[in-house]
Amino acid sequence: MPRTKKFRRFRLLVILLVVLLVAGAAGGGWYGLREVRASYPQTTGTIELQGLSGPVTVLRDANGIPQIYASSSADLFMAQGYVQAQDRFWQMDVDRHITSGTLASMFGAGKNNANVQSDAFIQTMNWQGVAQQEYDTTVDAATKQYLQAYADGVNAWLKQHPGGAGASVEYAMLGLSHGGYRPAPWTPVDSLSWLKAMAWDLSGNMQQEIDRSLLAQNLSSTQISQLYPEYPYGTSATIANTGTVTDPGTKNATYVPGSGDGSSGTTPTTATTTSDRSKGKGAGGKTSKTSGAGTAAEGGTAVQGLTGAATQLAANIDSVPALLGLPGQGIGSNSWVVSGKYTTTGLPLLADDPHLSPGVPSVWEQMGLHCNTVGPACPFDVTGFTFPGMPGVVIGHNATISWGFTNMGADVQDLYLEQVTGPNTYDVNGSNVDFTTRQVTIKVAGGPSQTITVRSTQDGMPIISDHDTTEQAVGQNAPVAGNAPPRGSGYAIALKWTALQPGTTMDAVFGLDKATDFAQFRTAAQDFQVPAQNMIYADTSGNIGYQAPGLIPIRAAGDDGTYPSPGWDPSYAWKGYIPSAALPWEENPKEGYIVAANQAVVNDSYPYEITQDWDYGIRSAQITSLIKSQLAAGSKISPDSMQSMQTDDTSVMAKTLVPYLLKVQLAGGSYYTDAQQLLQGWNYDQDAGSAAAAYYNAVWSNLLHLVFDEQFPASVRATTDCIMVNQSSTLPSDSLNGAPDMQRVCGTRTPDQAMPDGGDQWMTVVAGLLTQPNSPWWSYTYDNGVQVKGMDNVLAEAMKDARQQLTSLMGKDMSTWSWGRIHTMNLDEQSLGTDDSSFFSGLEHSLLDRGPYQLDGGSSAVDATGWNAAAGYQVDWAPSMRMVVDLSNLDASRWITIGGASGHADDPNYNDQTALWAEGKLLTWAYSKSAVQAAAKGTLTLNPAGS
Repeated sequence: MPRTKKFRRFRLLVILLVVLLVAGAAGGGWYGLREVRASYPQTTGTIELQGLSGPVTVLRDANGIPQIYASSSADLFMAQGYVQAQDRFWQMDVDRHITSGTLASMFGAGKNNANVQSDAFIQTMNWQGVAQQEYDTTVDAATKQYLQAYADGVNAWLKQHPGGAGASVEYAMLGLSHGGYRPAPWTPVDSLSWLKAMAWDLSGNMQQEIDRSLLAQNLSSTQISQLYPEYPYGTSATIANTGTVTDPGTKNATYVPGSGDGSSGTTPTTATTTSDRSKGKGAGGKTSKTSGAGTAAEGGTAVQGLTGAATQLAANIDSVPALLGLPGQGIGSNSWVVSGKYTTTGLPLLADDPHLSPGVPSVWEQMGLHCNTVGPACPFDVTGFTFPGMPGVVIGHNATISWGFTNMGADVQDLYLEQVTGPNTYDVNGSNVDFTTRQVTIKVAGGPSQTITVRSTQDGMPIISDHDTTEQAVGQNAPVAGNAPPRGSGYAIALKWTALQPGTTMDAVFGLDKATDFAQFRTAAQDFQVPAQNMIYADTSGNIGYQAPGLIPIRAAGDDGTYPSPGWDPSYAWKGYIPSAALPWEENPKEGYIVAANQAVVNDSYPYEITQDWDYGIRSAQITSLIKSQLAAGSKISPDSMQSMQTDDTSVMAKTLVPYLLKVQLAGGSYYTDAQQLLQGWNYDQDAGSAAAAYYNAVWSNLLHLVFDEQFPASVRATTDCIMVNQSSTLPSDSLNGAPDMQRVCGTRTPDQAMPDGGDQWMTVVAGLLTQPNSPWWSYTYDNGVQVKGMDNVLAEAMKDARQQLTSLMGKDMSTWSWGRIHTMNLDEQSLGTDDSSFFSGLEHSLLDRGPYQLDGGSSAVDATGWNAAAGYQVDWAPSMRMVVDLSNLDASRWITIGGASGHADDPNYNDQTALWAEGKLLTWAYSKSAVQAAAKGTLTLNPAGS
């Protein structure tokens, strides 16, 4: 909720006191006060920078959003590096320590050695090493120049703040425990490494592979297929209208960057190969591995060996801090574009809102990058959302085109189970082959360095199930069956991932920034290899379009990527990549709009397998419905309409489930039936003030627990705090008044792998089960052995548990209930390391974090304030920004982000956009120089040194 100026001044005094204490310990109280004052960016006057060839102007509006004007590309990106360092260097510095696997060198080992574990896992994958290879071998010469200019700008700022002095209050706080830390100079590889973090958080189905394998311990293949239903092609639309492609290409051809035809318009030819999932086949006639996975008792192959190593691997995955999102936990995005024939403006409108983990500072910084004279020597006039630490604009618009991203969810990661046959050997087709090994030393601030051995296969896949000699023994007692080789020294898990090879995504960013039409947009998209994204498009000439870019593997026959593959069998190696010319695209479809919200890209006639783990299309269907409803009513789509759609809070699943809940006969009197009646007449809107929304979501959470928890393997089952209580309970005094004695009260649960998070997958599963009232899934056994069977009985128990849970959380009086009281978002300062055990770490969070905010929306709503049903109702992911671009008048476009432009606590622009964002409001987005100048509140001139 908004903070008053008085409150912010009070907190600033506390921060000053802390820093004075720190500085006092160093012998200089005035120096500490000066550091805090110096941490805020200079936004007026002049600054000289060594390396500039001419003056650069930086205009900032009331929200601190910078618009940069330069006469050369080099000066433009140098200024971007300088300005982002002004605003966000602490964030940039911490992020590069994460992506380079050196977090422990900054913050120490961390609680339970967490920073060391994160470093070990990331250095095993070698993100920074791959980024160095990209810089050396794959990015083009212009991109290298831009990256170096950006690094020069960051280092120019860092030279003015040596050792972090005056950089931010966090550096002063860090000095309490690790006073010897000094930031290293910024490098182009630091920027490229960020792409690996982006790819990791938006990657494919590795977590689903692990989950399926863990579930296979005691669930049949039929049961697992019920938990991972096929995409409902018959009822859910795809992004592109058909599965046709411009050029199907050769099915086993290797994708070469830039190999697409680059043509504009659609001249599709019918795909030559049709998949047949109903017969257990994947794309291209491949037999689906899902159909033969089996349980341990049924003799699965690779699944069997994975069981022993998967738990450790899951812990390793969890050790990586979530920089953008929570992999495998419902992260998605909304985007759509409407043709001018259906808009009030007469030209296209484009909306985008990526869903990522919330925090401060925001993952985005809004910014404009403008050449004073746009031409071949300086081709940029672009504005939008940037990643601090990386040059260019990632999402936004220039003078003629606009674009947005949503996560495609392509399956670009595969796990391989490797049979270890000796101390340093593994099996390949019956022969012993040596692992490639390297020693990695992890430096630990305040402690001794730790050395690990990293193993890789002969084709470069890192072994990600081990970090040290103890973990390297994981899986040695795993059961084997089928065609698995005889057990030797155990099993290891290797990762094949498109992001672990040098790529050209950085080239694509600059290509998008300067593209002027759909053909150039598609050409730039060919270089956007990792992560695979859905890209929507609109231009000032009235065209709209879509392009699916990405490096997407072609797998062997019999391998659909849903389970780990046997590494000892070379036939399971990837056969190449989908040719870029065969990737789906559209221009000006007859519908007059395109919706891309993580649903399936194409129908099942498409000749290649992109993934079998699509989002199930709930948000995309709702957005499409909103567009169609407005057009059917005779109204055209306005910018206000687009903004309103972004904050649609409808629970689509509630429309399906609530009629069943209202039919249930509840025993126990009015205590329960009064809660049930909250759903009577509810419009399914998840407004923060709604008691009905709170009750429905509590029913949904408890229903998932009752239906699925006990049937899952113990290794993945959530820990629940459902307890038997009576009126002598320690719950609030009014919480059980009038309730029957000895009732179960369920609080939040601790999530684990594979547990239902309540997102669209589980909505699809439960919707199917509602048509099967006698399914074996409809059963639950109490701790005392009493079993509840049948759909109606389980629904009744979920409703009772929800009443009890909300009573414990908000009290007996339902008039005080509201969804926002339990559905809250905290903005945590995510760049403080992982050791929260010390007093000062807690103080840091109290000074730098913001919230809680009570939010509308929910999982799989268009207003996707997502929560994990296995953990509680708190918001885990949300629209990280929102934008609506008006191609008829770019100055009338709108944007907003969670947080604000500044990364400095208690700077007025640190968190000034959050309250507006929570209310669904957007800021005016000035683009033309006259509009930017009119909005400017501060002008800073960067001059060449000596000028």
